[in-house]
Amino acid sequence: MSVLSALPVFKPVASPGHQRRHTLPASEFRSLTPEDAISVFEIEREAFILVSGECPLHLDEVRHFLSVCAELSLGWFEEGRLVAFIIGSLWDQEKLSTVCALTLHKPQGTTVHIHVLAVHRTFRQQGKGSILMWRYLQYLRSLPYVRRAVLMCEDFLVPFYQKLGFNVQGPSEVTVGPLTFIEMQYAVRGHAFVRRYSGC
Repeated sequence: MSVLSALPVFKPVASPGHQRRHTLPASEFRSLTPEDAISVFEIEREAFILVSGECPLHLDEVRHFLSVCAELSLGWFEEGRLVAFIIGSLWDQEKLSTVCALTLHKPQGTTVHIHVLAVHRTFRQQGKGSILMWRYLQYLRSLPYVRRAVLMCEDFLVPFYQKLGFNVQGPSEVTVGPLTFIEMQYAVRGHAFVRRYSGC
């Protein structure tokens, strides 16, 4: 008899009251729900209030968009915790020409207006914003009714969005208090598919 076969076989015995712990996926990307609204707003408020003094969306607007067009949102969760998100809605005009564009969802539109991209403060400077936006844009390619995506950003963010394939359309007609914006566009239909961040 070999030494190995002579060794007793030990089976793990669960201690009384001990249950196997359910582990959450390390990273998960999914559409947001109205139940995520408070987490979304907390990240957004912290990200934008310090920089510009304004939130792109107020809590009731976050809830509204996550109720009427949740499929145009994307959240990045790590071990069940929201770390970054994007919220969009449909728009039906060539430009974001009125303040109404900031709060409306036009179900017959073919343009996705990206209202906000935000990353939790402890996860910034890790490339998460770029990765999430890239995933979002590839997701939009799977929606047959979406022709393009547009957003408004401050001047200093233009290079960030250009690296992701957005083109400058010029100064936005929309202002928020003293803030002015640049309008940018991404062509969803006919845009070359680029394999980036494929390992995420």
